[in-house]
Amino acid sequence: MSDEIKGMALGFVGVAIFSVTLPATRIALTGFDAVTVGLGRAIVAALVAAVILAATRQPWPHRHWKRLLAVGLGVVVGFPLFASIAMESVPAAHGGVVLGVLPLATTAAGALFGGERPSAGFWLLAALGGALVVGFAVLRGAGGVQAADVWLLAAVVSAGTGYAVGGALSRDLGGWQVICWALVVTLPVIVPPVLWALPGVAWRAAPAAAWAGFLYVALFSQLIGFFAWNRGLAIGGVARVSQVQLLQLFMTLGFAAWLGGETIDAETLAFAVAVVATVAAGRKMPVRRAGSGA
Repeated sequence: MSDEIKGMALGFVGVAIFSVTLPATRIALTGFDAVTVGLGRAIVAALVAAVILAATRQPWPHRHWKRLLAVGLGVVVGFPLFASIAMESVPAAHGGVVLGVLPLATTAAGALFGGERPSAGFWLLAALGGALVVGFAVLRGAGGVQAADVWLLAAVVSAGTGYAVGGALSRDLGGWQVICWALVVTLPVIVPPVLWALPGVAWRAAPAAAWAGFLYVALFSQLIGFFAWNRGLAIGGVARVSQVQLLQLFMTLGFAAWLGGETIDAETLAFAVAVVATVAAGRKMPVRRAGSGA
């Protein structure tokens, strides 16, 4: 089996894991609050990550801790917390459509933090994708944007920034090491709000489904998914493997219907197709790196 096929397979596994995140979050929220689900999951993942780092004797990344903190604030703190707050009031399918522009947001963040220079065509398509998401939010909000949509857009910005900084850092530190160290570095930020929310959490009254959802987002969405995704990008090539991410929105809709019992109406599906088409076109636009002619 070629490296490209292996990379595509691992990339698909990573995307499949991430596509369950919103439905699993919705399920976890049936027994826990947004802070516990959004940040508590990172504590569980960080403990596992610390064991992995210790077992493999990874040296402390002295030169990279600031960028690791930036990654953590994006994908360990910002995205999980904001998405969890949003999932308290909108369906996972709704969130999936809004988060569908995340690949474009990641490229835009790369322009700001990674020295990349997207073409004018990319920025035009990014604006179109953003307009589609806002239009969908307004239609669903009966003429206005709901608070949940603001939280979802904040999640997009957080994740896009974390992915862009983490992607650049992975070239120096390694993909799985980045997520493990990001979890460990951000622990001091995560623990206080979780301890503050802890007294109000009815652990014993939480249904088994809520525990299953929480453990999924803690172990798979926050950790294992990154292992498969980053490894796939490394061995199969970023340009090729990243195209698999176009399937994530449709997979999220499928899992929302299967696990959450949500109804996917024609309007949601139409916007999903439009957003994915925009992202697919945007990925074909040239993106130059600083100091490079291509």
